[in-house]
Amino acid sequence: MKKIFILVAVLLSFKAFLFASEHKLRVISLAPSITEILFALGLDEEIVGVSSFCNYPPQANNKPRIGSFSQPDIEKIISLRPDIVFCTGLQQERVVNQLKQLNLKLYISDPKNIEELMVSIKEIGQITNRVKEADELVNNMRRNINLVINKTKDIPLNKRPKVFFLFWDEPLMTVGYGCFIDELIYLAGGRNITHHIKRPYTYFSFEQLIKEDPECIIATYMGKDKYSFRKNFIWNFLKATKSNRIYTDIEPDILLRPGPRLIEGLLKIYQRLYFEDEKF
Repeated sequence: MKKIFILVAVLLSFKAFLFASEHKLRVISLAPSITEILFALGLDEEIVGVSSFCNYPPQANNKPRIGSFSQPDIEKIISLRPDIVFCTGLQQERVVNQLKQLNLKLYISDPKNIEELMVSIKEIGQITNRVKEADELVNNMRRNINLVINKTKDIPLNKRPKVFFLFWDEPLMTVGYGCFIDELIYLAGGRNITHHIKRPYTYFSFEQLIKEDPECIIATYMGKDKYSFRKNFIWNFLKATKSNRIYTDIEPDILLRPGPRLIEGLLKIYQRLYFEDEKF
């Protein structure tokens, strides 16, 4: 309820502002996922600053940089005179508090699942006067999700391939309940072996991994060498390794960023689980 009141207040404030002048909206994004949403809504000209991690679409690389994801340059943000700054959760709480003290208008997008992501896209569309574009984007996302769900919805849980998602290998890190990737694995027709862990990101032991013995491993290893984790001989004991079903070719950003390309990630997982060359 509190979030609804905040959104209404922001919307009313911006509608009054936009109708009071012909001022062109100036927005800053502090997160790669939000930058992707803003560009998808056609707000290229309105974006006056992005974080140093914002690299998609390619046009984002031409925007002024306002510092890193967790440590943006507050003075730089102020100098760009934004009408609104788009933030997210995670490590940005300190920054959000600083910007609030400066009386800057903020919108915090921190969706926990695909449905909340779609709500967030629509709210951003309302704030930036891109309602039609936001509706079209969300409808397209739903349509593509349903293409995959229609193929997997009737597969019983015990018939779905057991999947392990590798986020990091030293120590072993994966995803649990509450993470987008856990949801994507299920929608794609898989069974995440760490779904029972009630944390979005979690440590996991090799003993547990061997016990669960996944049939498929999806690795978005963030190190320089995406195959280096295979140096540990323990991987050789797993079904996924023996059947050559360790996948390291999915771009991490389309799985780890809660933006429009998350649906591409869904399709990529489905293709690897069921060996189908389905395309949107």
